[in-house]
Amino acid sequence: MNDIIREFLLETTENLSQLDLDLVTLERDPAERETLARVFRTLHTVKGTAGFLGLTRLQGVAHAAENLLGRLRAGDLAYNPEIATALLAVVDAIRTILAAIEATEQEGDGEYSALVLTLERLTRATGIGPTPRPAPAAVASGTSPGSRGSVPELAAVVIGPTRVALPEPVAPPAPPAPVSVVTQEPAEARAPAVADTSIRVDVGLLDKLMTLVGELVLARNQIVQFGTTQEDSGFLGTLQRLNLLTTELQAGVMKTRMQPIANLWGKFPRVVRDLAVACGKQVRIDMDGQETELDKTIIEAIRDPLTHMVRNAVDHGIELPAERVARGKPAEGRLHLHAFHEGGKVIIEIADDGGGIDPTRVRDKAVRASLVSPEQVARMSDRELVNLVFLPGFSTADRVTHFSGRGVGMDVVRTNVEKIGGTVDVESQPGRGTTVRMKIPLTLAIIPALTVTSAGDRYCIPQVSLLELVRLEGDQVRTGIEFIHGVPVYRLRGNLLPLVYLDRLLQVDPRRREGGEVNIVVLQADDRPFGLVVDEIHDTEEIVVKPLRKQLKGIAAFAGATILGDGRVALILDVLGLAQRAAVVSGARERTLTEKPAASAEIRNRQAVLLFAAGGGRMAIPLAQVARLEEFPRSAVERAGGQDVIQYRGEIMPLVHVARVLRKQRNGNGPNGKPRPRPNGHDRAPSDQKVQVVVCAREGRHIGLVVGRILDIVEETIATRSGAGRPGVLFRAVVQDRVTEFLDVEAVMRSADPGRFGAAAVTAAG
Repeated sequence: MNDIIREFLLETTENLSQLDLDLVTLERDPAERETLARVFRTLHTVKGTAGFLGLTRLQGVAHAAENLLGRLRAGDLAYNPEIATALLAVVDAIRTILAAIEATEQEGDGEYSALVLTLERLTRATGIGPTPRPAPAAVASGTSPGSRGSVPELAAVVIGPTRVALPEPVAPPAPPAPVSVVTQEPAEARAPAVADTSIRVDVGLLDKLMTLVGELVLARNQIVQFGTTQEDSGFLGTLQRLNLLTTELQAGVMKTRMQPIANLWGKFPRVVRDLAVACGKQVRIDMDGQETELDKTIIEAIRDPLTHMVRNAVDHGIELPAERVARGKPAEGRLHLHAFHEGGKVIIEIADDGGGIDPTRVRDKAVRASLVSPEQVARMSDRELVNLVFLPGFSTADRVTHFSGRGVGMDVVRTNVEKIGGTVDVESQPGRGTTVRMKIPLTLAIIPALTVTSAGDRYCIPQVSLLELVRLEGDQVRTGIEFIHGVPVYRLRGNLLPLVYLDRLLQVDPRRREGGEVNIVVLQADDRPFGLVVDEIHDTEEIVVKPLRKQLKGIAAFAGATILGDGRVALILDVLGLAQRAAVVSGARERTLTEKPAASAEIRNRQAVLLFAAGGGRMAIPLAQVARLEEFPRSAVERAGGQDVIQYRGEIMPLVHVARVLRKQRNGNGPNGKPRPRPNGHDRAPSDQKVQVVVCAREGRHIGLVVGRILDIVEETIATRSGAGRPGVLFRAVVQDRVTEFLDVEAVMRSADPGRFGAAAVTAAG
């Protein structure tokens, strides 16, 4: 049986039981407006669904009853026993039709024209008049059904199973509406009805049941761990049985919470139709994978994000018919919803064949709205530019409509999806269409997870993010881990895998032995693989997810907590949060470290630079030219031969004040060809202050560049450059969104000691 029809039978059967009660209630109290409204809504729903499913007989009966109820609600007619009998006959007719549908998937051969005529006649009646008291169909014991008058007011009215229309005041009694009888099977051979095989359960009760099962799973894990130390065969056999039963019970309870995504998608055809009409477009919606099941809590969490993306596809994505025809496309646009399981998650794709997203337009809009800087977008790929639509406040709409254009929505979509441990991204080709892809977990309650240890503490990693495990021993530790611009990486099958040390990321005291084995958990976050270095790797087990208190919810590294088999609490790691915190999925490292080195121009173009302040400005030196960063007390600086020097690692290292050298080169020499003398005490710090020094080396010789303040070490692609502007500066560039001068280190060193760092020496040093 079609799932939609099965659901219709179940829901309508439940509603008919309530209809019987409501109609009897109205006989006792015709002025009960709320009950009358509920009866009207129920029959209206039956009529609408019957029309949608093509059940014409059922639709006709329900429609005639709805018309009669409409006049009753409007106050044009008074509810009386004749109307009550007719409406109860409608309930019986609907039951008969439903039984036929369940038995044969057809409406049966029943004839309901007489009932419809009776309903239409009652609807056409005029005048309200007084409402007579209802005549009971059966009375208390000891009184014959036909006796009246002497019977006191009854506390209840019993309506028999047969409905007979009451006679007209001036006409002969109307014949009872014919009701077809269904050719039924014997009771012992008849399958149970749909309503008898299904029940509706309150969601709160299911949640409580799931919580109890979760606690049972925790107890099972503790007993299983205890059982590893036991040798009693009887106990171990019982333990194995308990483990099996708990697993089956957990699977059964989980299944009660699972719902097909069709329950959510059912409203989208109407949404698309109404929005397309309002926008003057022609849109066809196709859906496949409706049977894909998700936890009810997940379905509720993605309801609004999915609705928003479907509306966006119709409003923004698909073009007007004339525009599509001009581009060689069919006038009717196509929206395709696709759901499927992959890698322990559910993938939902919303694809349209519309105009697509122009990366250039997105870039210009984002820069104009000051959401990103021109330097940032200059380094982005087309896919990264398209995904800027998820920035808060971003919109490509040129005007605000009833449906969109206010820059609110896509950022909320990403936020809501990430809250449940999912991801969302956009792929688009201008002129061909756009695909929004969501990856979401099946459930949030009980998940398989890998337990690891770092710095003496245990953590759980959801298995859906786990790709593989790598262990390095001996020489592999020394040769396998490399550094690119200071970032540790491991070459995994030809790809550079960025490494993140969990103890360093969480800022806890490490307990790893230097030179010992290295355990790498290869994870995937937002389609970007990275390696999480931990101290130990334990088993995989099912864990019950416990939410964190509100004080801890803001920590991006953790997704929740759980209780392990030994009763200890372990934090559940948020893989995406870890990747973001370690900058694995931010622009710089994701482009550089996850690509093959031979194919990555970014690796060649990027460089690490040291930022410092000197002479009131912001300057930079390539980090490759820096040997060490030191800080000396001012009292340790001495004068020798008219030059500042300091005793450093067994040698006398000359010091060069960068600001002083740049000022001298800018001002030039005096009239006699000698350097202009500097004012007494100029650029000299008090003796109790520290001097920050950048140590550079050439052929084993060191020189210290005295700077005002060391700012940062960053890794950038130096794309925007301009002329030097003054001697001692190689060029100007944008670093961290600020104009920065790059120091000509070689020129500064030559000016400090031409004999030691002259042209020949520098050339020899390479």
